[in-house]
Amino acid sequence: QVQLVESGGGLVQAGGSLRLSCAASGRTFNNYAMGWFRQAPGKEREFVATINWSGLSTYYADSVKGRFTISRDNAKNTLYLQMNSLKPEDTAVYYCAADHNSIRLRSVVGDYWGQGTQVTVSS
Repeated sequence: QVQLVESGGGLVQAGGSLRLSCAASGRTFNNYAMGWFRQAPGKEREFVATINWSGLSTYYADSVKGRFTISRDNAKNTLYLQMNSLKPEDTAVYYCAADHNSIRLRSVVGDYWGQGTQVTVSS
């Protein structure tokens, strides 16, 4: 089992920045690819970004490319999402997830999920 806890969400004005964190406990963190996802009201959960176990390979949704950066610190068992140039359409609950396969994560499939953190971007 892997337990995931997101933090760092909040209310920010358009153009602002936030950094989300996802703290992992349980099984060995660096055995897993990790991902960030989001779900806006009335919409399906969507893929935002993934990172492989070493942190050397990342992949982003087109909607966030160039604005968001995913990273991980395996020594701290923590995943991050740096979000810059935020837009109102980025408003959603953000989730982190873990899986052995990063391609599965891009299909919004994961073995373990956090409970989510709310990000609200005002215009």
